[in-house]
Amino acid sequence: MLLRFPTSVSEAQTCMAEGAVPIGGATLVWATWQRDGFPEQAMSLRELPEANGIGSETLGAAVLLHQVDDRVPEVLRRAAATVGTGAVRRTATVGGNIVGSTLRCLLPAALVLGARATVLEEDRSYQTDLAEVLAKRLLLLGLTWRAPVASGYRKLSGEAGGPPPLVVAAAVHADGAGRTLRVAVRDGYEVLSESTAWDTDPDRVLHALSGTDLGGLDAEAREAVREQVTEVLARSAGR
Repeated sequence: MLLRFPTSVSEAQTCMAEGAVPIGGATLVWATWQRDGFPEQAMSLRELPEANGIGSETLGAAVLLHQVDDRVPEVLRRAAATVGTGAVRRTATVGGNIVGSTLRCLLPAALVLGARATVLEEDRSYQTDLAEVLAKRLLLLGLTWRAPVASGYRKLSGEAGGPPPLVVAAAVHADGAGRTLRVAVRDGYEVLSESTAWDTDPDRVLHALSGTDLGGLDAEAREAVREQVTEVLARSAGR
């Protein structure tokens, strides 16, 4: 297998046109290739500047999870820190987790940030929403968002060999004259995302959320949502 490391967008597009398969950190594809056979060509984005940025409003798809630090919002940093083991986080990438993984631990965090995805095709790069990225399994270059007023992330403990642990992410955004709270929950392999008007009273906010799909969660999940929403609202009140 020939592994290619493009250093520009145009070079990456040439690799794609010539059939190179994107590998991310290879943590998800390696076992499959060992079983089914390796492709003739693969492509890593780790030398591509556009896929390696880290900042308060941007995160590249080739960034390793252990590199996600306090330059990004808390919700995204804490999400990355809970993925797998330290060894996994030193090889797994942001793009691999969001697009390639069935668990998608970073997805709830990206959704509450209102993140937009920059994706690469053979003839162009463009911005789109995460729904299109996941549905079409597009090649992700990076994420961009507007910095939130406050954010938080919580992953409940899970049983070994059991279903994925519950994840709750929340963020408060300033929108013109008001504020909006976004909440996303990974329940099993399903991710739900809702938003409502910000309020200093958690009970009013939670009542509004109960009328959305989040209201159909089980009691444990609703309690986790309550705790995370209450915490994020409290931290955003003084900002």
